[in-house]
This record gives sequence, structure tokens and C-alpha cells, in this order.
Amino acid sequence: MIEALLPTTAVAREAFDDSVPVTLFPEESAVLGNAVDKRRREFGTARRCAHEALAELGFPGVPVPSGARREPRWPAGVVGSITHCAGYRAAVVARSVDLTTVGIDAEPHEPLPAGVLNSITVPDELTWLTARRDTHPQVHWDRLLFCAKEAVYKAWYPLAERWLGFEQAYVEATPGSGGAATSGSGAATDGDFTARLLVPGPALPDGTPLTGFTGRWLTRNGLIVAAISVPAGPDV
Repeated sequence: MIEALLPTTAVAREAFDDSVPVTLFPEESAVLGNAVDKRRREFGTARRCAHEALAELGFPGVPVPSGARREPRWPAGVVGSITHCAGYRAAVVARSVDLTTVGIDAEPHEPLPAGVLNSITVPDELTWLTARRDTHPQVHWDRLLFCAKEAVYKAWYPLAERWLGFEQAYVEATPGSGGAATSGSGAATDGDFTARLLVPGPALPDGTPLTGFTGRWLTRNGLIVAAISVPAGPDV
């Protein structure tokens, strides 16, 4: 599912349950501490997806430990992102000569819990959210906004190595021109989103200041997934 939102230079692996046994590297297990079984299983499956994606990219048998903010630490020459939510785990990797950064997130396709929306939005986002709900009610746009902002943070952090709050980026999502489509795996809706940073960003490898991101989103089988991929080289 997630691969539909990414360029061919990225390798994606995903799982919809934790039925496959996983053996973690010691560096990975250390992150879990006294975590409950549910957390261990979803973490393990997400790391298995990461291992499989890295192996296809040419990095077999490589651990993916966590950094100071629990972000995945990829081997040199690799960029990537991991996500997991109820019923879904995924990892995406690419060579850094192909992509400068990547960020993915997945969420249940359902409304945000009461009170959350106001804590993640800037005022102008509420305007487009209201309009999208009227014209495309099949999408839970509030949850999509949350999902897209999580993807923004995951794409931002490896470049900036500092926190980015929900209120520090303006995100707007738009439906795809095809609207709702039906496939063998169920009804799907997709589209794009843009993110404008409201704080100064770091410089990209070519020296260009980072001012925002573009991404794509998809709903299918009760899930929302969002992905950002920034190409490397002069076209960044």
C-alpha cells in the first residue's frame, strides 16, 4: 500500500499483523525496556519490515537502533522512515544518493479523539478542513491532517535534528483528481498535501534552505497512510 506513494528508488515493506516471529538485534531490544507485549510485537514487526527493506537495498543483517527521540538510526548512506498503528506496520528506505529524506505515517481512518484537533492545527488549517469535509465527506480529514504532520516531522528531523511542533508547519491536503477508486482490496481515496514550515529550516545538501515539503496520501482498508520523499540532487 505505502509503495504507491513513493518513487521507485525507495524500498518499502509492510505488514498488517504481528504473526511472523521476529528476532531483534540487541541494540534494538534495548530500546524496549519494560514495554508491554503489544508494544514489543508492533515494534518487532516494524523492525522486521525495516530489516527486509534494507536487505533488498543491499544492507542485509543490519540493526536499526533508535536515537535520542526514538527515531530510527539507519546505516551510513541510507535514509528511511518507520510507522506503526493498529493493524499496520511499515518501513521505507532509500539510498541517500537518491533521496535526501523520507517520512511516512499511518493512522486508523477514523475521526481524531475529541479535543485533539485544536492542539495540532494552526487557524488557517481549520478553513480548508471545513471545506474538504463538505465536498469529500468520505475522508476523515482531521485524521489525515494529523497523519500528514507526523510524516512532515519524520522527514524534517533527520535534516534538522531538532523538534518540530504541530503548530510549526501549515499543512493542506487535497483530494486526487480521480476521487474515490475501487480496487480488489477495497475502496481507496488518495491525493496530495503540501507543508509550509513556519520556522526556519535547515539547509538541504545543495545549500537551498528547506521551506516545506510535498507529499501524497492514501486511504484504504480502514487506514490512512501519508508519505514524503525529497529527491537528492539539483532538483530538490
